[in-house]
This record gives sequence, structure tokens and C-alpha cells, in this order.
Amino acid sequence: MDNLKKYNDVFCRVLGVNESMLNEKFTFKDVPQWDSVAHLSLISELEDTFDVFFESGDILHYGSYLNGIEILKRYGVEF
Repeated sequence: MDNLKKYNDVFCRVLGVNESMLNEKFTFKDVPQWDSVAHLSLISELEDTFDVFFESGDILHYGSYLNGIEILKRYGVEF
């Protein structure tokens, strides 16, 4: 499974959204269930999936689908 598919699967599983919703404009504002608990679950799942450990600043600024890809790239994840 490629990294984009893994990334999308985490979003779908944690937030309960359809993969077709995921695009560069998808943000926490688009999903009512993306609250603080879901945010931490998303971070935790991404850390486990990609074997990374986010710094606190990245956790705080992780607010969109596209932003998440950019953050993961900084940790060496290739998309």
C-alpha cells in the first residue's frame, strides 16, 4: 500500500469520512466530528502508521489534509 493510500485510510477511519472528500481544500472546519479528541486520535494513528513522532508545534498546526502531508514530508515520509 502506498503512503497516500495509508494516509487516506487513517483519515477515513478516524474521522468517518469518505475518501472522495479528501482533497487539498479539506480542513477541520469541513468535519464537525474533527474535535480535539478526534484530532489526537488522528495524530496518534498517523504516528503509528508512519512510525514518526510529531513535535508539539506540528500537532497544534495540523488542521488540514494538505497540511498533514506537508508535515509528514518533513519527517521523511514520501508521497
